[in-house]
Amino acid sequence: MTLPVLRSQNPPATAAGVEPLRELASLHRLVTTMLGALPFPAARAWTPPADVTETDDAYLVEIDVPGVDRKHLTVEITGTVLRVHGEIVEKEKIGWLRHRTRRVGRFAHHTRLPGDIDDEHVSADLAGGVLTVRVPKTEAARPRRIPVNAA
Repeated sequence: MTLPVLRSQNPPATAAGVEPLRELASLHRLVTTMLGALPFPAARAWTPPADVTETDDAYLVEIDVPGVDRKHLTVEITGTVLRVHGEIVEKEKIGWLRHRTRRVGRFAHHTRLPGDIDDEHVSADLAGGVLTVRVPKTEAARPRRIPVNAA
């Protein structure tokens, strides 16, 4: 999305015609406004990558959460919305940290599942850094094979 940049009619403050501090302040206001509109503050929560797969009898939600202990995970289902919250706890620093690309802190993943689900029999397993939540379908939502009679 491209947003217009408003410039004043005053003569530019620098020889190149750009006011870097004003542009930086404008960008900071814009980013702060956009991040404030998120349902979870970006500085405190993030969303891990996930796959949602539909089988004949259930929906499988696989969420990548490497380094998460199961005691730091919460799995809830309300209606057809699956909510997973958790936290990757930062390890104790030993030595000098040069570069970090792994995320730490709180995360949240919300998925709206289609169709009728059996919320009494939902199961969640954590293995190999992947949380797998199995949400079974109700009998009415499962496909049935109908035999075809010959005349």
